[in-house]
Amino acid sequence: MIRWRSARVDAVRAEWPGAVEYAVTVFEEAARGAGPGTACRALAYVDLVGRPQVGDTVLVNVSALERGLGTGGLALVVADPDRVPADPPAGPGHVVKARYTPLQAMVLGVDEQESPHHAVLAEADSIDGMPVVTADLHSALPAVVAGLRAARPDAVVAYVMTDGGALPARFSRTVAGLREAGWLASCITVGQAYGGDLEAVTVHTGLLAARLVVGADVAVVAQGPGNLGTGTRWGFSGTSAGEAVNAAHTLGGLAVASLRVSEADPRPRHRGVSHHSLTAYGRVALVPAQVPIPLEDSGIGREVRRQAHELCAGSGGRLAPVDVPTDGLDAALATSPVRLSTMGRGVEEDRASFVAAAAAGRHAAARIPTRE
Repeated sequence: MIRWRSARVDAVRAEWPGAVEYAVTVFEEAARGAGPGTACRALAYVDLVGRPQVGDTVLVNVSALERGLGTGGLALVVADPDRVPADPPAGPGHVVKARYTPLQAMVLGVDEQESPHHAVLAEADSIDGMPVVTADLHSALPAVVAGLRAARPDAVVAYVMTDGGALPARFSRTVAGLREAGWLASCITVGQAYGGDLEAVTVHTGLLAARLVVGADVAVVAQGPGNLGTGTRWGFSGTSAGEAVNAAHTLGGLAVASLRVSEADPRPRHRGVSHHSLTAYGRVALVPAQVPIPLEDSGIGREVRRQAHELCAGSGGRLAPVDVPTDGLDAALATSPVRLSTMGRGVEEDRASFVAAAAAGRHAAARIPTRE
């Protein structure tokens, strides 16, 4: 159930394309200004709810905030009743995202009939060998691109954001920072995710748009910030990484399966190679993929190699292990224009996580096909 509260906007804390973070005072009762107030952060997506001003009273959703969740643990502005945003200009587009929710939004899909790219995508069926790096967590994105750029700084990179985590691309300060720095040519939101530079109906058309519309040399597919896990074998949103492998191969791409790795996660199921990667690539993916394995001569490095080679050996030849040297990757990670953080841990706390992702990027860079 949704928990609604009334809140007073006290100050603007931060702003990036499409989103504003506020300091607000949230009141105990949904009625305006009733009960004692609690200071917290609130986020507004300006294309949906407008741009509240200091002093305004807004309606906020505090469901995740009150449960103390990580990525979702802040208030979300639902409406500013006294400052209703203007209607958007009339234009094409009939793809509805966040369907049948009070905040459903209509967008122009890159693949729909009214799109200027429809003719290109109507019969498109191949991404021409483009490497597609699949990852479980959104936090892998900047590390993958850092490893890729260390070898190919000229590579055109597109991010295909699936809907397993945050639906609004505007939530991601990582995407905003990578776009601003020129590390990403485009963010393509697929499924129920929305707010990217391009919108697509499926991962398949998202990949086709990455190659044929954006002109990408490499695509990275991962869910938006946040992910859902239940501590069960199958109950986690990262199964989409295996489905992305299937899509990449179906479209004639090279699937590069980035491993989720940790040397610091307190949960045994995520130490070394996470059970998410073992399930997504070992069970959900049904087609060939290459699995980059960081060559690290350390305790965690040896354990990751053992688990990864075991995963590939059990795939009946479907998964191909590729040992990737890691020299220079720490320096590459240090150049990231955005903060590197996974589950609240930075490079100093969980280096193995970021090095594994950067190794996947390095391998993808080496497999970029020559354009004719």
